[in-house]
Amino acid sequence: MVSLRYILSEGKTMELLIPILGILTGIIVPLAVFTWLYLEGKGKRETILEITKHLDDPSKVEDLLGIFDERKKDPIDYRRSGVITLFVGIGIYLLGLTAMGPLFEGVGLLVGAIGLGTMIAGYFFPNTSEELTNAVEEFEKK
Repeated sequence: MVSLRYILSEGKTMELLIPILGILTGIIVPLAVFTWLYLEGKGKRETILEITKHLDDPSKVEDLLGIFDERKKDPIDYRRSGVITLFVGIGIYLLGLTAMGPLFEGVGLLVGAIGLGTMIAGYFFPNTSEELTNAVEEFEKK
């Protein structure tokens, strides 16, 4: 344990300040995120509780929870994600080519290859109902 007298007398304030701030950052950031998410959802939870107290039919609770559910139920568009990832890889590669060196070039090529694979997977595995219907109709024509 380092005493406060040692820190102040030896001029070691800046040397010890950086590790202390690093440790505090590792503690403060998760606590801040937890608090933010708690306060953001607090109003929704209270609203759901008040409405469920006045509902007579328990089956309506499921419909109510579906309204407040913010998650997207749309399928993932692999083609869009693949194009975005491909161009991120190209950007990282160009950064390595111009400024950072061969390590970034390799990382850029890796990310670009992942994006290309994701984009190709989007064409092999259609995910929307319209695309699935079209794929089935084309298969039945053969």
